[in-house]
Amino acid sequence: MTKAVLRAAGLSRTYGQGENLVRAVDDVDLDVPAGQTLAVTGPSGCGKSTLLHLLGGLDRPTHGKVWLGGRRVDHLGERALARLRRHAIGFVFQDFHLMDELTAAENVELPALVAGASPCAARDRAAALLHRVGLADRARHLPAALSGGQRQRVAIARALVNEPLVLLADEPTGNLDSAATHDILRLFAELRAAGQTLVVVTHDERVAATADRVVSLRDGALVDDTWMGADTVRLGALLSWEG
Repeated sequence: MTKAVLRAAGLSRTYGQGENLVRAVDDVDLDVPAGQTLAVTGPSGCGKSTLLHLLGGLDRPTHGKVWLGGRRVDHLGERALARLRRHAIGFVFQDFHLMDELTAAENVELPALVAGASPCAARDRAAALLHRVGLADRARHLPAALSGGQRQRVAIARALVNEPLVLLADEPTGNLDSAATHDILRLFAELRAAGQTLVVVTHDERVAATADRVVSLRDGALVDDTWMGADTVRLGALLSWEG
């Protein structure tokens, strides 16, 4: 069996206390092998985004443990956790989170510079990634001059610039039309084929159907874990999908 890149054991996140206690994530066990695309589904408010934030070190669990690349990370201090996020985890959000005053290339370069790359290396990485996501001709454009789908592709390039162990995406197609969603799913399929590990939170069954595996949450608890079957069937469905 392929070794898990990302692992959670007994992961819980609660808010409040007594009668006001909310179990946002409730005793979740999860292993994500290298190269797997995992979709996390469930109704609004079920804990999907909270789980993703716990896995990515954006929030800390009330109980439980998280390992990334075989290293336990939930107990790290803030400085070590920030360093881990910069180097080992790529984040993609529904609202893109691009810096409006920076060009597409500068947005992609920034995490590499923060992580210690030289300006030349950061520029080269950004150029290669923008070419990879089909936006080489938009490198000098500000986000305001890009469509929603183009901004999300810039955000994905930015998330990949430090070659993360895992890419975490929170409703990455939630603000996109069908054509742009199709483009993002094609890109995710290419990343998966290249061996990138992805965890995608989504409410869209069409997005979930492109994953290797789908887990479902309800009231913070893991209630279903399904392997999706033959790659050729899923990829064919993706390439023929018209929204």
